[in-house]
Amino acid sequence: MIALAATASLATLSYGALQAQDSPPLATAIDASTVQAGTYVSDPSHTLVGWRVNHFNFNDYFGIFGDIEGSLTLYPSNISATKLDVTIPIASVTVASTGLHDHLLRAGEDGKKPDFFGPAPAPAHFVSTAVQKTGATTANITGNLTLNGKTRPVTIAAELTGAGVNAMSKAETIGFEGRAQIKRSEFGVDAFVPMVSDEVVLDITAAFEKQ
Repeated sequence: MIALAATASLATLSYGALQAQDSPPLATAIDASTVQAGTYVSDPSHTLVGWRVNHFNFNDYFGIFGDIEGSLTLYPSNISATKLDVTIPIASVTVASTGLHDHLLRAGEDGKKPDFFGPAPAPAHFVSTAVQKTGATTANITGNLTLNGKTRPVTIAAELTGAGVNAMSKAETIGFEGRAQIKRSEFGVDAFVPMVSDEVVLDITAAFEKQ
């Protein structure tokens, strides 16, 4: 117990020493009025789209897409003029199960269409068509999502979650989180519906750096 207490104390002192170093503070308070207008590009290493489906009415299963690239042209004083354009590499889909990962990217049998995305799937592409402010730090972003060769309208309920200078890159950075829902059958991905839900919940977390 004494050794554990000593270790904990050392860890606390070490953390305090790190905090005392001369480094930029983390983004904390969110004040939308301080966000700078301009063009931002996504930080692919820290931007993710998570997806969730229900499996046979027993439980939900989820995975993620990463390496997302895109641009955000932001006008804080005129949110409706804001534009978002992002590309999501479907081939980078990540799931816990190796077997499921292989199935998601598997070709169809005997020349039939694949159950899900198939090998070498084209990236998904979202382009905003309207942005409507819903609160001090929230907005609905409506746009066209192209996935699996199909284009459908989608609305993202988005929230500003951080703003300030990134302590590592020194770039002016803003962070967002968002949620949307799509029906995968509308994009031609309809295998096993309704055992695996048609409805797919998309959870988005994104960082954009000012150019």
